[in-house]
Amino acid sequence: MLTFLKLGGSLITDKTRPYTPRLDLLQQLAQEIAQTLKETPGLFLLLGHGSGSFGHEAARRFDTHRGVSRPEAWRGFAEVWYQASSLNRIVLAALRQADLPAVTISPFSSITAYARRILIWDLYPLQMALERNLLPVVHGDTVFDEALGGTILSTEDLFIHLAHELRPRRILLAGLEEGVWADFPARTRLLTELTPAMLAESAWMVGEAVGADVTGGMRAKVTQMLKLVEELPDLEVVIFSGALPGNLRRALQGEPIGTRLHR
Repeated sequence: MLTFLKLGGSLITDKTRPYTPRLDLLQQLAQEIAQTLKETPGLFLLLGHGSGSFGHEAARRFDTHRGVSRPEAWRGFAEVWYQASSLNRIVLAALRQADLPAVTISPFSSITAYARRILIWDLYPLQMALERNLLPVVHGDTVFDEALGGTILSTEDLFIHLAHELRPRRILLAGLEEGVWADFPARTRLLTELTPAMLAESAWMVGEAVGADVTGGMRAKVTQMLKLVEELPDLEVVIFSGALPGNLRRALQGEPIGTRLHR
C-alpha cells in the first residue's frame, strides 16, 4: 500500500525563529518511520517535508511565490532554493541516521510549472525509487514557471499532482496541531472527521498558521485536501500531530488519530 507522509514545516522547525530545525524531534520521527517500515510489510512510503522557518522566511522577504522577474527577485529565488535545500539536507541526515535509504527527488531540477500548477514532471526516478524499496523524499521548493518566471510549490502542491499519478491509499499530514479544530485557537473541539460538505458550513473555524507561512497555513491545507478527496474518492487524508511520541507510528499503521478527511 502506497502512503504519502508529510512532515510539516511547523513540526520539524521552529517557525517563529528563522532557520531553526528541531533536531531531536526529527530524529524521533525518523526512528518511528524506520521501525514502522520494518514492522509493516507491503507499506510503501513517499515522504515529503515542509520548509518551515527556512524556505518560508526567505520566501516572505522576497515574495517569491507571487512570481519572479526583476534581477533582485531572481537572487531571492536562489536564496529560497538554498534555504529549502539546506533543510532537506538536515532531514536526510536524520533519515540516514535511522538507517533509512532516503533519496531526494528535487522539485527544482525536475518540475516546470505554469501559473503555479505543475506542467511537466518526469516521475521515472521517483517510481524507480519506490520499486527498489528506497525512500523518495520531496519538499516544498522553488521551480521555474512559464507564466510567472519562477514560483514556489508547497509539499501539498506536489502531493496533489502525485496523488493523481500514483494513486496512494492515504496521505498523512503530520504537524504540531492534533488535527483540525472546530474552534481554533481555543482548541477545545477537535474534529475527528471532515468532509467537503462540513467545510462549506464551517470554513471560518479553520485556523491559520503561526509563524512565517507563504503557502496558506491550515485553511489552504484543508481546502486543498478536501478538493483532492472529491477528485479521488478512494483516498483518505489524515491531519494529526507528529510531536507526540508514537503518534507517527500509529498513523502509519492506520490507527484512528487526528482528523480524517474523506468524501
